[in-house]
Amino acid sequence: MPSLNDIRATFLDYYAKQDHKVVPSSPLVPRNDPTLMFTNSGMVQFKNVFTGLEHRDYVRATTSQKCVRAGGKHNDLDNVGYTARHHTFFEMLGNFSFGDYFKENAIPYAWELLTKDFGLAKDKLLVTVYHDDDQAADIWKKVAGLPDERIIRIATMDNFWMMGPTGPCGPCSEIFYDHGPGVPGGPPGSPDEDGDRFIEIWNLVFMQYEQFDNGERANLPRPSIDTGMGLERIGAVLQGKHDNYDTDLMRALIEASANVTDGAPDGPGKIHHRVIADHLRSTSFLIADGVLPSNEGRGYVLRRIMRRAMRHAHLLGAKDPVMYRLVPALVTQMGVAFPELGRAQSLIEETLKSEENRFQTTLDRGLRLLDDELEQLPEGAALPGASAFRLYDTYGFPLDLTQDALREKSRSVDVAGFEAAMAEQKAKARAAWAGSGEAADESIWFDMAEKFGPTEFLGYDTETAEGQVLAVVVGGQSVEKAEIGTEVQLVLNQTPFYAEQGGQVGDTGTLQTDKGRVTISDVRKKAGVFVHVGRVEEGEITRGAAAELSVDHERRAAIRANHSATHLMHEALRLALGDHVAQRGSLVAPDRLRFDFAHPKAMTPAEIAAVEAEVNDYVRQNTPVETRVMTPDDAQGLGARALFGEKYGDEVRVVSMGQRPGSGIGAEKDTYSLELCGGTHVSRTGDIGAFKLVAETASASGVRRIEALTGKGALAHVAANETALSEAAALLRTRPEEIADRIRSLMDERKAQAQEIADLKRKIALGAGAGAGEAAAAETVGGVPFLGQVLTGVSGKDLRGLIDEHKTRLGSGVVVLVADTDGKAAVAAGVTNDLTDRISAVDLVRVAAEALGGKGGGGRPDMAQAGGADASKAPQAIAAARALLEA
Repeated sequence: MPSLNDIRATFLDYYAKQDHKVVPSSPLVPRNDPTLMFTNSGMVQFKNVFTGLEHRDYVRATTSQKCVRAGGKHNDLDNVGYTARHHTFFEMLGNFSFGDYFKENAIPYAWELLTKDFGLAKDKLLVTVYHDDDQAADIWKKVAGLPDERIIRIATMDNFWMMGPTGPCGPCSEIFYDHGPGVPGGPPGSPDEDGDRFIEIWNLVFMQYEQFDNGERANLPRPSIDTGMGLERIGAVLQGKHDNYDTDLMRALIEASANVTDGAPDGPGKIHHRVIADHLRSTSFLIADGVLPSNEGRGYVLRRIMRRAMRHAHLLGAKDPVMYRLVPALVTQMGVAFPELGRAQSLIEETLKSEENRFQTTLDRGLRLLDDELEQLPEGAALPGASAFRLYDTYGFPLDLTQDALREKSRSVDVAGFEAAMAEQKAKARAAWAGSGEAADESIWFDMAEKFGPTEFLGYDTETAEGQVLAVVVGGQSVEKAEIGTEVQLVLNQTPFYAEQGGQVGDTGTLQTDKGRVTISDVRKKAGVFVHVGRVEEGEITRGAAAELSVDHERRAAIRANHSATHLMHEALRLALGDHVAQRGSLVAPDRLRFDFAHPKAMTPAEIAAVEAEVNDYVRQNTPVETRVMTPDDAQGLGARALFGEKYGDEVRVVSMGQRPGSGIGAEKDTYSLELCGGTHVSRTGDIGAFKLVAETASASGVRRIEALTGKGALAHVAANETALSEAAALLRTRPEEIADRIRSLMDERKAQAQEIADLKRKIALGAGAGAGEAAAAETVGGVPFLGQVLTGVSGKDLRGLIDEHKTRLGSGVVVLVADTDGKAAVAAGVTNDLTDRISAVDLVRVAAEALGGKGGGGRPDMAQAGGADASKAPQAIAAARALLEA
């Protein structure tokens, strides 16, 4: 009996022999179709190839594509576990021709593979074709020898495939397997077609037309092939089973579930094990592809799947988390075909364990509330919508989880009442938001958040993606389109662009549609939606258009490096300065980082050097930067640091980087930096390149500010400093390493010369009148010796010493000196002690200062000083002092 792994390998090997390129499965998060929440078929990754927007170096391809259907119109969640063929995760085997071969090859390939390589009995197979597709019917007759009654013509759209309202389309041919008359059901197209006897195993799409807006169709110049066969379905057929869950791979996961819950795989808990096995696959693959649980978008769907599985584990009696314990069994079964499972195993296990621990408490409380509500209702009555909403709003129970719990009690939910309660909450939220002080015209973003929901951010693991333009805003008004030259604000359903928050600046880049191009200059977050600010550079941008989004890679890489360096620096500061260090603000830009932190004094050069060296040590360590999602309490329980200014909900992203020397990789207590952060980061610390701390200054009282550079910026800064150092060494005629000694020597020389100059000035001032070289001599004014001088080349601070020396030489008398310093004046007066009872130096200074255009002056009776605005009036100042003495 072939295993599912064998069947997958046989399929891919067969088409490889038919010159098909074996293409790896694309991620579950589609990058080229903004209308899809998850990849749900094999052709998704080839959509742009089929439409001609993309060209590859092959024209034939084959894949085993991982798919998820658990949201939007492709939602099988409610049926999973209860039916034989519904799954949230499945593999789609497919072969594709991009204008190379058509029906004449696709049908023979399928028939040969099924009947020869897989060995299916020909009489067990029948096919359907679109009612007017005579070509396909004729090929089936010729290749397979099928009679008319086993080539069933279907006139409905079930057998006609369309990519969308317009674009490539074409008829289908479905291959069915007949399980025999012992199973109820009729062939396709019959009244009993919904039975289980005839099971569709493969669908061949013949893409041969192009559909236009006016309803007309034209033949494609290069018809193509797109096929899809569910691995689980063909596996059940080849293994002689009627139920996908009885195949070897699913059976192994079901038995693993039974082992960890101490239950029988086929006992009363059979459905629970089936749900757990299916949901284990979808949750693990989604986490491996970068989706983490959250309260919006893809993360919300992931959380719903996880919680549904966890509730079924709870119903099996599990008191402790069990989902994470099943991951090794999944990796064993599927890790070879999908190596990303093995690479992400630790993240998958930790995410499942954390989410289940968190949900266990809310589950117990929620189920008790549900039981209490049911006890108050008549037998069989539906649960009121308000009660279901309270479960959702208070305990995090999605509506479908409540419906699943009630299903086992043969109860339903008043869905209309639930939706009414939801609408009432939104109205209250709007009222609260409107009163928060936001500008009135900003309410447009709340309207969009309510209409479209929050923007899904894809930028943690990609810088390019497709999105759908949900709104075009010009001048605060929503419009249908914006033409070239217009400044616009755009809202999309999903984006790789980071919106400014948490200190990290918004991304820039380009947005391209089939009709126009926008240069994105900034992205901001308003009421939960990402607002892309830009200018239409080409053509026009219309609402509803599909857009290719591309973030400026070099700028984003520089921002990531600066952000991760900020985390390392934060921890290095704490270790160097003490536990009191805490962030008080930050800026993470492409060209620099700025970090404000609590610290009472300036850092010493030794502390700055130590922090810089430690950060660079962890940069060179080049360890992975890991991100996890958990509750704020759990994160802080691990020692993760919350960042100043951040608002945290009921879940946070925890970023860890660096391993302390001698520690084991992965242990939280040995992780160097562990912080709550929603920003983008490097993959490994080595991607930072280098770290250079360039400034440490005061930001506010008790707050210091550091500015630093990383990568190319840090190297450029060092290179510029080296150039300046070399130039300085050349000017000083010494080697760079001796510059400090040379400067100290020059400063000593300068100091000695300055002292010599000061001495000479003093001697000149003491020995010359009016700076003219005459011997300073006193005259008698008002009966006392008076010396008045105007000095040049002397500063105001030198006047006091000169006054004292003149008073000593005179023995008894009055001295008034005026210094001319670059057009401004300083005046000082001195009176010997024997004369202070008759004459005050303060009075002399005041009259002299007034003559100089100044006011006031102060000091003691024996010494006073003042200033003046006009040094050219120095002679008048001396004359004013003389006149006061004469009076």
